[in-house]
Amino acid sequence: MIKKLLTALFAGLGAALSIGLLSLFETSTGGLALLMAPFGATAVLVFGVPDSPLAQPKNVIVGHLLTALIGVLFVTYLPINAITLAVATGAGVSGMLLTRTTHPPAGANPILIMLSGQSWLFLVTPVLVGTLVIVMIGRLLQRAKQHVPLV
Repeated sequence: MIKKLLTALFAGLGAALSIGLLSLFETSTGGLALLMAPFGATAVLVFGVPDSPLAQPKNVIVGHLLTALIGVLFVTYLPINAITLAVATGAGVSGMLLTRTTHPPAGANPILIMLSGQSWLFLVTPVLVGTLVIVMIGRLLQRAKQHVPLV
């Protein structure tokens, strides 16, 4: 029971720390986008079930980048409608499966990007920078947990 509690607290701490840092950096850089809603779900996987294949750094980073790229391509070259939203989302799912980089929260990226009209810069910030921060904090907390005997 105590082990479950400590594990859950570590996961919550990791999620709070990563989202908090991204938010703080976003505020201190004058509004440079570092947060997006799918990162909340990414934090659940990275900190809550860190051993899951879906939470591995390659899946988190490449899954988000791939689906974000698809979203930007669609928003740049095609009209936004029910069909293109559906096709972009499907392409993102297929792309992650084909590249073995499945990360479920990244499935929301094409929809988010297309509905909000994002540009190529979105691939760097928030997608690349945000995923790197979340993955690095995840790795640091995993190492720290090794030194806590009950977790």
